[in-house]
Amino acid sequence: MAIDGTQGKGRVMPVLKIDNLFARRSIRRFTDQPVEAEQIDMLLKAAMAAPSANNSKPWHFIVVTDGAIRDALAEAHPYARMASESPVCIVPCGESGLSRGSQSEFWIQDLSAATENILLAATGLGLGAVWCGVYPSGERVAAVSRILGIPERVVPFALIPVGHPAEQKEPRTQYDGNRVHRERW
Repeated sequence: MAIDGTQGKGRVMPVLKIDNLFARRSIRRFTDQPVEAEQIDMLLKAAMAAPSANNSKPWHFIVVTDGAIRDALAEAHPYARMASESPVCIVPCGESGLSRGSQSEFWIQDLSAATENILLAATGLGLGAVWCGVYPSGERVAAVSRILGIPERVVPFALIPVGHPAEQKEPRTQYDGNRVHRERW
């Protein structure tokens, strides 16, 4: 069964499990094995399953597979060099005009939830991914917008290089009970 509860083209896709939360790690090295179109679609479905304020869904996603464009993105972002190696780079973008009324600034939270869903779904599919923040850095926003021809009303939120991992990282917990406060600070 797939993440969205359907079966894909005669194959059973893995179900997103709680274990994926703890297995998810930032993967920065990728093999040259391509990511299947069906897997990319599943990542995008997972992204769009994220909650959004007033169900406004203020997102757009740019899927970049062209090597020259990925190279330009890697050059424009000081912490996204791995975008050159990854076969796919997904760029979640927010359009604040799609948010309604008093919720207009919640697009940032909405895009954060969608981005995390991509990372978790990638782990569930046996892929690796890493979240490289673009917004709120004005320089990064301008550079990515220029490279991808993004309209002014839309803001690139992150770069997410995705691919088959060329590195293995052990699951870990980052739980720190000292950061938990009950009832009050």
